[in-house]
Amino acid sequence: MSELNDVQAQEVEAQQNAAPADRLRRWRLVLGEPAQEACGAAGALTGDDVRIDQALTALYDADGPGGLRGGSGASSPRVARWLGDIRQYFPASVVQVMQKDAFERLDLKSMLFQPEMLDAVQPDVHLVASLMSLRGIIPAKTRDTARLVVRKVVDALMKKLEEPMRSAVTGALNRAERNRRPRHAEIDWNRTIRANLRHWQESYRSIIPETLIGYGRKARRTQREVILCIDQSGSMAASVVYSSIFGAVMASLPAVKTHMVVFDTAVVDLTEQLSDPVEVLFGVQLGGGTDINRAVGYCQGLVRDPRNTIMVLISDLYEGGVEKNLLQRASELVQSGVQLITLLALSDEGAPSYDHQLAAKLAALGVPSFACSPDQFPALMAAAIRREDVSLWAAKEGIVTARAER
Repeated sequence: MSELNDVQAQEVEAQQNAAPADRLRRWRLVLGEPAQEACGAAGALTGDDVRIDQALTALYDADGPGGLRGGSGASSPRVARWLGDIRQYFPASVVQVMQKDAFERLDLKSMLFQPEMLDAVQPDVHLVASLMSLRGIIPAKTRDTARLVVRKVVDALMKKLEEPMRSAVTGALNRAERNRRPRHAEIDWNRTIRANLRHWQESYRSIIPETLIGYGRKARRTQREVILCIDQSGSMAASVVYSSIFGAVMASLPAVKTHMVVFDTAVVDLTEQLSDPVEVLFGVQLGGGTDINRAVGYCQGLVRDPRNTIMVLISDLYEGGVEKNLLQRASELVQSGVQLITLLALSDEGAPSYDHQLAAKLAALGVPSFACSPDQFPALMAAAIRREDVSLWAAKEGIVTARAER
C-alpha cells in the first residue's frame, strides 16, 4: 500500500513499545504485502492476522485482486463479509473510521439500500448522515431497517449527552433566578458580598451580611427561549445529528422554550417534532444550496422576548443568499438584546472549513463564531443562559474564535 491512513497510523503508534518480533508483525500490517520481504520471517502473518490484513487490503488497496471496488456482480456478499470481519477484529472507534473511508473512497453508499447490509454496519453518526442524505431514494424494504439504525445511534447519543445537557442548562437557569432567602448552600457569595460592602466592620475586618442573595431553587417558568437555526447542507451532516439530540433535551425542560429550524434555500421548522429526534432527522434533507439570510429572517420572526432569547446559528457560513441583508439582520438581533452565536460546526471532526470573511464580519457585529464539540455544547449553553461573555468562555476552553476584520 502506498499511503498510510488513520487506521494504520494507530498501528504505527502502538508498535513503539512492542517486542521486536511483534513490532515487525505490526509494521507488516501497516505497510501491507509489499513490506513482507523487508519484515522477513518475523513479520509473517498467521491466524487472525491474515484476516486483519485482508480486511485492510480490501479497503486501502481497493483496486487489487481482493479489493472491495471489484466487479459489481459479487460485491454485495464480499462487502457483507468485510463488514463482519472489521467488527470482529477492530474496536468500534476504528470500525467507524473504516466504514467512513469505505463510503467516501469506494462509493459504497448503494449497500445501504439492502437491509442485510445495514444489519452488518456499525451504527455511528456518519452512517446516520449517509442515511439522511439518501432517505428520499432508499427502497421501501430498507426504510424500517434504516429507521432502526438511526434509532440505535440516537439512543446511544441520548444516553451519553442527555444528562450533561440537562444538568448544565438546569443549573444555569437556577443560578439565573435570584433567591432572597437562600439556604447556606444556595448563597451566591459574590453578589452577597457586593450587596453588603457598606456594612464593612473595620474593627472585626469583616462584612455583616444583612442581605443574602442566593441562587434560585428551581426554574418555575419559561426563563429562556432557544432558537437552533441549522444549515442542512451536506457538509453539516454531523452537526444536524447532534443538534437534534440537544434540541430534544432542551425541549423537554419546562423553563426553556426551544425552536429548531433547518434550512438550505428553503426553511423548515421542525419544532413540533423535537420530542422525537429520529423524526427530526428523517425530516431533514441534506444537500442543496444555502440561504442563511432567509433562515435568520424566519428565526427573527420567532423572537418574542429578545433579552431572554439565545439564537444559535449552526453553519459554515458559505452564504448563497444576500450577505448584506444577513449582516443587517444579525445587527438588528444583537441590538435588540438577542444573544446570537454562530457555531461553524457541532461535531468531533476538528476545525471545519468555513467562510472566514463572513465570520469576521459577524464578529465585528458582536456575534462570536467558532466550532464546538458535542461535549462542550452543554457548557456553552449554560454560559449563554447565565449571560456570560461567550467569547471569553470559548477562550477559557481553548477554542479559537473568528476575529473581526481590522
